[in-house]
Amino acid sequence: MNGDTNEKKIRKLETFKRLINLGLIAVCLILEIMVFAYHWMNHFQYSVVPDLQDFWYWGHRAEVAFYALVLLFLSVTYGGIRLGYQKNAEIIFSQVLSTLLANVIIYCELSIMARHALAFDMILLMMAEQALIVIVYMNVANRVYRSIFPPRKLVLIHGDRPIEGICAKFESRKDKYVIVKTLHIQEGFDALCRDVLDSYESGECNAVVLGDIPLEQRGPLLKFCYGRSIRVYLLPKITDVILTGAEELHVFDTPMLLTREYSLRVEERFLKRTIDIVCAVLLILLTSPVMLVTALAVKLYDGGPVLYKQVRCTKDRREFSIMKFRSMRTDAEKDGVARLAQKNDDRITPVGRLIRKCRIDELPQLFNILRGDMSFVGPRPERPEIIAQYEEVMPEFVFRMKVRAGLAGFAQVYGKYNTSPYDKLKLDLSYIENYSVWLDIKLMMLTIKVLFWPDSTEGVEAEQITALKAEKCREGETAKARKEV
Repeated sequence: MNGDTNEKKIRKLETFKRLINLGLIAVCLILEIMVFAYHWMNHFQYSVVPDLQDFWYWGHRAEVAFYALVLLFLSVTYGGIRLGYQKNAEIIFSQVLSTLLANVIIYCELSIMARHALAFDMILLMMAEQALIVIVYMNVANRVYRSIFPPRKLVLIHGDRPIEGICAKFESRKDKYVIVKTLHIQEGFDALCRDVLDSYESGECNAVVLGDIPLEQRGPLLKFCYGRSIRVYLLPKITDVILTGAEELHVFDTPMLLTREYSLRVEERFLKRTIDIVCAVLLILLTSPVMLVTALAVKLYDGGPVLYKQVRCTKDRREFSIMKFRSMRTDAEKDGVARLAQKNDDRITPVGRLIRKCRIDELPQLFNILRGDMSFVGPRPERPEIIAQYEEVMPEFVFRMKVRAGLAGFAQVYGKYNTSPYDKLKLDLSYIENYSVWLDIKLMMLTIKVLFWPDSTEGVEAEQITALKAEKCREGETAKARKEV
């Protein structure tokens, strides 16, 4: 009975939490739309429609409604409305970026209506006003939200693998999660269930994290929590990620899941290639001045080659030469050993550091896309020797090469440059198994955000190239220690 009461209270709290979230975000969007409505009624309409008699009464409302829809769409796409989920700085950045792009779109629309390019002054003034509203309001809204809804208290159930990495991830979001207790799977199913239920009913925790534990032990725990309406955060295995893209079939009187032997259907491949060619040509034309200036800067700095070519692997492990603007010294790998860029890597030149920060060094890969070596969206191509290293301890790494390599993908949009190889693999497989044309378009849009968000351009830690081997060694040492005890 006590458990049922607790469950109802939590359900009501979650409903209230969602309503507060939507209400706070709605206020921000309404304020921004009101700023546009003011500028439309007092400035833009006179430039667009000099003779107001030609613009019917509902036309004003249609224009404001169009702007509202564009802003809402971009805010959802870039995560500007994810108050309570993203960090405060990232929410502000996402919403300012959404507003900027919405204003660019509306400027183009108004210029087309006016049949000439409008002056930038009012658009810039409107953007400044909206950015100020977003910065001030989101800071206040985030404080209000956090004061009402404190971080979720978690119990982590883990196996033999080290949990420092998992704890560090949750530690980075203290505003959202706090691990109050860790339990080892060896305590046994009955003991774990009693501990979790006691903690849940006493209010010590309100969710469970199932770490990297064997499937045969994870299943019963998941069912136990599900049956008692206890929230579960699950760190998926490779098989879990593969099943996210499975098709549900109803051929018999029991559900059946189908995972296909190929990744993309023929019509999907055709559309994807068409988008790649069109976008690559347009971007080459648009960014040609930037590429020219970058080429001159790289050449003038040390007189070395402008481009850096390297053998990478794409679909079906086919090798090709990827092209980048050179960002490192010419003798960066004079010993012939392949290394990933590290944090504060002294091999990177000052020019290289700048173009890597802005991702300008990746622009020559537009020509790789035109040649068919790469796609705009897909798993990042790796060197053959690094693939071989990863395969030694993670044979599933080859699954990434079921599709053509990409300029950007899930791992770049939702991960970081220094995200572990295993986590990158899971992100890449999420893309492969859930592919759609809309997903490609969404990821291409989100890549704009990645270009300006600093986390994505960090280097890896010094041991990252053999991170999986190091982890395996740590596991071996742990097992050895247990055996000796």
